[in-house]
Amino acid sequence: MGDYWTTDRNSGSTTTGSARALTAGILMVGWVALLWILEGIDVATGHALDTYGISPREIAELRDVIPAAFLHSGWEHVASNSVPLLVLGFISALGGLRRFAAIVVTIILISGIGVWLTAPAFTVTLGASGVVFGLLGYLLVRGFVDRRPWDVLIGIGVAVVYGSLLWGVLPTDSGVSWQGHLFGLIGGVAAAFFFRRPPARRGPDNLVTV
Repeated sequence: MGDYWTTDRNSGSTTTGSARALTAGILMVGWVALLWILEGIDVATGHALDTYGISPREIAELRDVIPAAFLHSGWEHVASNSVPLLVLGFISALGGLRRFAAIVVTIILISGIGVWLTAPAFTVTLGASGVVFGLLGYLLVRGFVDRRPWDVLIGIGVAVVYGSLLWGVLPTDSGVSWQGHLFGLIGGVAAAFFFRRPPARRGPDNLVTV
Protein backbone atom coordinates (compact mmCIF):
# COMPACT_ATOMS: atom_id res chain seq x y z
CA MET A 1 0.00 0.00 0.00
CA GLY A 2 1.37 3.41 -0.98
CA ASP A 3 1.86 6.32 1.33
CA TYR A 4 -0.84 8.95 1.66
CA TRP A 5 -0.33 12.66 1.81
CA THR A 6 -2.91 15.19 2.84
CA THR A 7 -3.33 18.81 1.93
CA ASP A 8 -5.98 21.34 2.93
CA ARG A 9 -7.00 23.10 -0.25
CA ASN A 10 -9.36 25.40 1.59
CA SER A 11 -6.67 27.10 3.62
CA GLY A 12 -3.67 26.38 1.39
CA SER A 13 -1.79 25.71 4.58
CA THR A 14 0.98 23.21 5.25
CA THR A 15 0.91 24.02 8.94
CA THR A 16 1.51 21.00 11.11
CA GLY A 17 -1.10 19.78 13.53
CA SER A 18 0.94 20.84 16.55
CA ALA A 19 1.46 24.34 15.17
CA ARG A 20 -2.26 24.63 14.48
CA ALA A 21 -3.04 23.53 18.01
CA LEU A 22 -0.62 26.11 19.40
CA THR A 23 -2.14 28.87 17.27
CA ALA A 24 -5.68 27.87 18.25
CA GLY A 25 -4.69 27.76 21.91
CA ILE A 26 -3.07 31.20 21.83
CA LEU A 27 -6.10 32.63 20.03
CA MET A 28 -8.60 31.29 22.54
CA VAL A 29 -6.56 32.19 25.61
CA GLY A 30 -6.24 35.71 24.19
CA TRP A 31 -9.98 35.87 23.47
CA VAL A 32 -10.95 34.79 26.97
CA ALA A 33 -8.40 37.17 28.47
CA LEU A 34 -9.96 39.98 26.44
CA LEU A 35 -13.38 39.18 27.90
CA TRP A 36 -11.99 39.47 31.43
CA ILE A 37 -10.19 42.72 30.61
CA LEU A 38 -13.37 44.22 29.16
CA GLU A 39 -15.33 43.19 32.24
CA GLY A 40 -12.66 44.83 34.40
CA ILE A 41 -13.01 48.04 32.40
CA ASP A 42 -16.80 47.80 32.68
CA VAL A 43 -16.66 47.44 36.47
CA ALA A 44 -14.10 50.23 36.81
CA THR A 45 -16.27 52.62 34.78
CA GLY A 46 -19.49 51.89 36.63
CA HIS A 47 -20.71 49.47 33.95
CA ALA A 48 -20.42 52.06 31.20
CA LEU A 49 -19.84 49.33 28.61
CA ASP A 50 -23.26 47.80 29.24
CA THR A 51 -24.66 50.42 26.89
CA TYR A 52 -23.23 48.30 24.06
CA GLY A 53 -25.63 45.49 24.85
CA ILE A 54 -28.53 44.79 22.50
CA SER A 55 -31.82 46.58 23.09
CA PRO A 56 -34.47 44.89 20.92
CA ARG A 57 -36.11 46.38 17.87
CA GLU A 58 -34.28 49.69 17.97
CA ILE A 59 -32.57 50.29 14.62
CA ALA A 60 -29.57 52.02 16.19
CA GLU A 61 -28.96 48.98 18.39
CA LEU A 62 -28.06 46.80 15.41
CA ARG A 63 -24.57 48.28 15.60
CA ASP A 64 -24.20 46.64 19.03
CA VAL A 65 -24.77 43.09 17.77
CA ILE A 66 -21.02 42.40 17.57
CA PRO A 67 -19.69 44.23 20.67
CA ALA A 68 -22.45 42.70 22.82
CA ALA A 69 -20.90 39.26 22.27
CA PHE A 70 -17.72 40.40 24.07
CA LEU A 71 -19.33 42.01 27.12
CA HIS A 72 -20.82 40.58 30.32
CA SER A 73 -22.98 41.62 33.24
CA GLY A 74 -20.52 40.66 35.98
CA TRP A 75 -17.61 38.47 36.98
CA GLU A 76 -19.83 35.42 37.51
CA HIS A 77 -21.26 35.85 34.04
CA VAL A 78 -17.90 36.03 32.29
CA ALA A 79 -16.59 33.15 34.39
CA SER A 80 -19.49 30.91 33.37
CA ASN A 81 -18.74 31.48 29.69
CA SER A 82 -14.95 31.31 29.83
CA VAL A 83 -14.27 27.56 30.05
CA PRO A 84 -16.80 26.36 27.44
CA LEU A 85 -15.73 29.15 25.08
CA LEU A 86 -12.08 28.21 25.55
CA VAL A 87 -12.68 24.49 24.94
CA LEU A 88 -15.22 24.68 22.11
CA GLY A 89 -13.37 27.55 20.45
CA PHE A 90 -10.08 25.67 20.58
CA ILE A 91 -11.58 22.57 18.96
CA SER A 92 -13.30 24.65 16.27
CA ALA A 93 -10.20 26.74 15.55
CA LEU A 94 -8.16 23.62 14.78
CA GLY A 95 -9.91 23.59 11.41
CA GLY A 96 -8.17 26.82 10.36
CA LEU A 97 -8.33 30.41 11.53
CA ARG A 98 -10.02 31.88 8.47
CA ARG A 99 -12.77 29.27 8.62
CA PHE A 100 -13.07 29.80 12.36
CA ALA A 101 -13.40 33.56 11.96
CA ALA A 102 -16.16 33.11 9.36
CA ILE A 103 -17.98 30.67 11.64
CA VAL A 104 -17.79 32.99 14.65
CA VAL A 105 -18.98 36.03 12.68
CA THR A 106 -21.92 34.01 11.34
CA ILE A 107 -22.85 32.88 14.85
CA ILE A 108 -22.58 36.38 16.32
CA LEU A 109 -24.72 37.91 13.58
CA ILE A 110 -27.46 35.27 13.68
CA SER A 111 -27.52 35.18 17.48
CA GLY A 112 -27.46 38.96 17.83
CA ILE A 113 -30.09 39.66 15.20
CA GLY A 114 -32.26 36.92 16.65
CA VAL A 115 -32.04 38.60 20.06
CA TRP A 116 -32.76 41.99 18.50
CA LEU A 117 -35.91 40.60 16.89
CA THR A 118 -37.30 38.48 19.73
CA ALA A 119 -36.00 39.65 23.13
CA PRO A 120 -38.52 41.25 25.50
CA ALA A 121 -38.89 45.02 25.28
CA PHE A 122 -36.81 47.21 27.60
CA THR A 123 -34.12 44.56 28.11
CA VAL A 124 -30.41 44.70 27.38
CA THR A 125 -28.71 41.50 26.24
CA LEU A 126 -24.98 40.89 26.28
CA GLY A 127 -22.57 38.00 26.74
CA ALA A 128 -20.58 35.36 24.89
CA SER A 129 -23.03 32.56 25.55
CA GLY A 130 -24.54 32.95 22.08
CA VAL A 131 -21.10 32.15 20.66
CA VAL A 132 -20.74 29.23 23.08
CA PHE A 133 -24.04 27.72 21.96
CA GLY A 134 -23.14 28.43 18.35
CA LEU A 135 -19.82 26.61 18.57
CA LEU A 136 -21.58 23.75 20.34
CA GLY A 137 -24.10 23.46 17.52
CA TYR A 138 -21.37 23.71 14.92
CA LEU A 139 -19.30 20.92 16.45
CA LEU A 140 -22.32 18.67 16.98
CA VAL A 141 -23.30 18.64 13.30
CA ARG A 142 -20.04 19.41 11.49
CA GLY A 143 -18.97 15.80 11.10
CA PHE A 144 -22.31 14.75 9.64
CA VAL A 145 -22.43 17.71 7.24
CA ASP A 146 -18.84 17.17 6.06
CA ARG A 147 -19.16 13.36 6.18
CA ARG A 148 -15.97 13.05 8.21
CA PRO A 149 -16.00 10.18 10.73
CA TRP A 150 -13.35 11.76 12.94
CA ASP A 151 -15.37 14.95 13.30
CA VAL A 152 -18.47 12.88 14.06
CA LEU A 153 -16.57 11.29 16.96
CA ILE A 154 -15.46 14.73 18.15
CA GLY A 155 -19.08 15.87 18.02
CA ILE A 156 -20.15 12.88 20.11
CA GLY A 157 -17.47 13.70 22.67
CA VAL A 158 -18.61 17.32 22.78
CA ALA A 159 -22.21 16.16 23.25
CA VAL A 160 -21.20 13.98 26.19
CA VAL A 161 -19.38 16.83 27.93
CA TYR A 162 -21.50 19.84 27.01
CA GLY A 163 -24.79 18.40 25.77
CA SER A 164 -26.57 19.50 28.94
CA LEU A 165 -26.08 23.10 27.85
CA LEU A 166 -28.82 22.56 25.28
CA TRP A 167 -31.40 23.01 28.02
CA GLY A 168 -30.37 26.66 27.92
CA VAL A 169 -32.40 27.21 24.74
CA LEU A 170 -35.58 26.86 26.80
CA PRO A 171 -37.19 29.89 28.52
CA THR A 172 -36.61 28.62 32.05
CA ASP A 173 -34.94 31.70 33.59
CA SER A 174 -36.25 35.20 33.02
CA GLY A 175 -32.79 36.63 33.69
CA VAL A 176 -31.08 34.56 31.01
CA SER A 177 -31.38 35.21 27.29
CA TRP A 178 -32.64 31.90 25.97
CA GLN A 179 -33.11 33.77 22.69
CA GLY A 180 -29.36 34.35 22.45
CA HIS A 181 -28.74 30.68 23.20
CA LEU A 182 -31.30 29.44 20.70
CA PHE A 183 -30.24 31.70 17.85
CA GLY A 184 -26.58 31.07 18.65
CA LEU A 185 -27.24 27.34 18.28
CA ILE A 186 -29.06 27.96 15.01
CA GLY A 187 -26.16 30.11 13.83
CA GLY A 188 -23.66 27.35 14.57
CA VAL A 189 -25.67 24.74 12.69
CA ALA A 190 -26.09 27.16 9.79
CA ALA A 191 -22.33 27.82 9.77
CA ALA A 192 -21.65 24.08 9.50
CA PHE A 193 -23.64 24.09 6.24
CA PHE A 194 -22.38 27.45 4.96
CA PHE A 195 -18.73 26.49 5.41
CA ARG A 196 -18.86 22.74 4.87
CA ARG A 197 -15.77 21.19 3.39
CA PRO A 198 -15.90 19.37 0.04
CA PRO A 199 -15.60 15.58 0.30
CA ALA A 200 -12.10 14.14 0.18
CA ARG A 201 -10.95 13.36 -3.35
CA ARG A 202 -8.28 10.89 -4.27
CA GLY A 203 -5.82 12.22 -6.79
CA PRO A 204 -2.97 10.59 -8.69
CA ASP A 205 -0.33 8.53 -6.91
CA ASN A 206 -2.57 7.96 -3.91
CA LEU A 207 -2.72 11.68 -3.11
CA VAL A 208 -5.70 12.39 -0.89
CA THR A 209 -6.97 15.96 -0.90
CA VAL A 210 -9.23 17.16 1.88
